[in-house]
Amino acid sequence: MTEDFLIFALIGFGAQLVDGALGMAFGVLSTTSLLAFGVPPATASAVTHVTEIFTTAASGASHVVHRNVNWRLVARLAPAGMIGGGIGAFILANIDAKTIQPVVSAYLLAIGLYILFKAFRPLWPRQVHDWLVPWIGAGGGLLDAMGGGGWGPIVTSSLIGRGHAPRQVIGSTNLTEFLVTTVISATFIVTLGWSELSSAAGLIVGGVLAAPLGGLVVSRVPTRPLMVGVGLIIVATSIPRILAAF
Repeated sequence: MTEDFLIFALIGFGAQLVDGALGMAFGVLSTTSLLAFGVPPATASAVTHVTEIFTTAASGASHVVHRNVNWRLVARLAPAGMIGGGIGAFILANIDAKTIQPVVSAYLLAIGLYILFKAFRPLWPRQVHDWLVPWIGAGGGLLDAMGGGGWGPIVTSSLIGRGHAPRQVIGSTNLTEFLVTTVISATFIVTLGWSELSSAAGLIVGGVLAAPLGGLVVSRVPTRPLMVGVGLIIVATSIPRILAAF
């Protein structure tokens, strides 16, 4: 039990360091790592989201204090993201693990390839229309719950790529992620029970310990090589699980 706790703490610590540098990837890295250790998809996503309640609360509060939040954007993202997240968590918790495993792995593979794409070819900014924002939030919440991560790569990247101010997008999506993650976690706890989520303790400890180091990582580690490394890790760990399923 102690060994498992330390392993999960190291996973949470490493994932949070990367997330602090990129503003994304805690969820997909944590879930990918948990799946590699044989944790079922629904439990892996649940554990990751319970952990993210703590990390996103701290991050969201920091962005509010530093006035990085566009409250209009939050109002349009949050309801749709919470609904999408709740639906995704309910579906994942009620599907057989063997059935959903290749689907989740394929989704994580796609996220890994998308991060690699962004590392080498950033999206060009263009005008965004408000009617798209709720749909982006709903899709981000649904896929985040079912894949165990992806809110940052999907929602943050989409809004920045469509022309929203990066500082306000990062602040608003971080704050919104706390609300979406809370709904997803509550849905998993109701459907799976808390006993399935005991490994969240290690991730929480590791993530909380690494959170204050995010600023240091941002200032010392080049973004592009880190994105390439993250993308390759996700791709390399997802492909064997997809092949094993078939």
